Amino acid sequence: MGTTADGGGEEHLSATAIADAVRRGESRAFDVVREALERIRRVDSVLHSFSEVWEETALAQARAVDARVAGGEWLPLAGVPVGVKGRYGVEALVAAGCVPVGATAVPGPGTAWQTWGRGARGRTVNPWRADRTPGGSSAGAAAAVAAGLVPLATGSDGAGSVRIPAAWCGVLGLKTTNGLLPSPDRTGLAAPGVLARSAQDLAAWLRVRVGEGGEGGDFPDPSAGSAPLAVFSPDLGFARPDPEPLALARAAAARLADAGVVRVAAGDADVGLMDPGPAWLALRTPGADLREAGRVREANDLRLAALFERADLLLTPTTPHAAHGHDGPGDRYSTALTWAFNLSGHPALSLPAGFGADGCPVGLHLVAAHGREELLVAVARAAELALPDVHPGPLPFPV
Repeated sequence: MGTTADGGGEEHLSATAIADAVRRGESRAFDVVREALERIRRVDSVLHSFSEVWEETALAQARAVDARVAGGEWLPLAGVPVGVKGRYGVEALVAAGCVPVGATAVPGPGTAWQTWGRGARGRTVNPWRADRTPGGSSAGAAAAVAAGLVPLATGSDGAGSVRIPAAWCGVLGLKTTNGLLPSPDRTGLAAPGVLARSAQDLAAWLRVRVGEGGEGGDFPDPSAGSAPLAVFSPDLGFARPDPEPLALARAAAARLADAGVVRVAAGDADVGLMDPGPAWLALRTPGADLREAGRVREANDLRLAALFERADLLLTPTTPHAAHGHDGPGDRYSTALTWAFNLSGHPALSLPAGFGADGCPVGLHLVAAHGREELLVAVARAAELALPDVHPGPLPFPV
């Protein structure tokens, strides 16, 4: 899908490359952030990935980062421009040297559960096809990262809101274990997440957010020992994915197995989950009878616990269908394969899996046991090293 792990030598696409250069004195945070703001000015009139851009504040914060580095402070994400969905977790990123440059677009009024965003000038478009949605609700975050405006963007995932736009924009999107990090969601269904172009950048974000910021090396390489055992499910027992995203996800899983990144059990897994949709909707509806939701959650939790006793990873397509147009998905739920893991709380990651016939990306969905974010990131990193085609593709248009 792409050709290099870190943006083909374009350092502005890599958070870790930016931070390394700023810490070594080869770049200034001020210049990095100014260039990011210039890219946003050039491109976002078409993309609409930002609802607000904080130019003056960002440049002032970049100057402060340069002063901290000059004073000898070691900052794991020194000078990295970041797009922000909401304010949760931003303090930790700023403490690590990140510079928030703006608020990314989220769905506008009247979009209900549909999946497109609204920037300052209008609806957010998919960087690969302007007539398609980037997904949501972290729409602007995914679009901005895919288009190279920022190397990292924060997200929140209540039903697939990080993983779906990651899949449809062709980047990586990580949802953390529910409860691992603070979330304002009263239902407990939403968990913080991040969108990036490389697993190395995901790892850097994760270390900072879980309080382990520092120089540390890469997360464990699963290829260094026995590759983790994965099972593939096309539908989790209830979803009805379209043939093309299913075939692309299945082929991506096979490539990972052929490269030795994972071991995929023969045959499709009979996961047998109950459809989480009604339970998820009940938990989101004030005053709803939650007895049935509790029954669905308990049954699915037992089945997933049994699955993760015999396997390290569960693989599915990220979405049941390709990116839809701006008139919406109709009666179909783009969340069909993702929201079960908001209900269960498992961490999950969408990895680029190729392009459909419409020219838009799709994703391979990786789910792990509770607290195993490091396994997801390690597998993604091993996949990048072994298979260049799992990387985000060349930028959809020049920045």
